[in-house]
Amino acid sequence: MNTIRSTWYGWGALAVAGGGAYYFAKRSVNAERKARHEADMKRRRLSDSLESSSRQSNHKGNHRQAADNAGSPSTEASHDPAPTKHAPENDGPKAQEKSKYEASEPFRTKKGDRFS
Repeated sequence: MNTIRSTWYGWGALAVAGGGAYYFAKRSVNAERKARHEADMKRRRLSDSLESSSRQSNHKGNHRQAADNAGSPSTEASHDPAPTKHAPENDGPKAQEKSKYEASEPFRTKKGDRFS
C-alpha cells in the first residue's frame, strides 16, 4: 500500500532521474554541436584560404581587369548583350514608360451589383 512517504519518495526519485537524464543528454548534444561547429569553421577556413590563393594567383598572372562579371549580378545586368528596351535619352520618356510587367491601363472595378 502506498503511503504519503513512499509517494514523495517515488516522485523525488523520478525528478532526480529526469534531471540526471536531462544533464547527460544536454552534455552530449552540446558536444555534438561543438564538433559540428568546429568542422564547419575548419571547412570555412579551408574554403577562404583556397579562395584567397586563387585570387592571388589571378592577380599575379593577369595585369588587366577581367571582363567576367559572374560574381556580381548587378554589374552583370548592366552589360546585358540584348536589352529588351533602349534607354531613354532624357527624363521625359523615362517617366512615361512602363515595365513589361505593368499593365498598359490601370485596373478599374466594374460598378454595380456583383451578385446578379
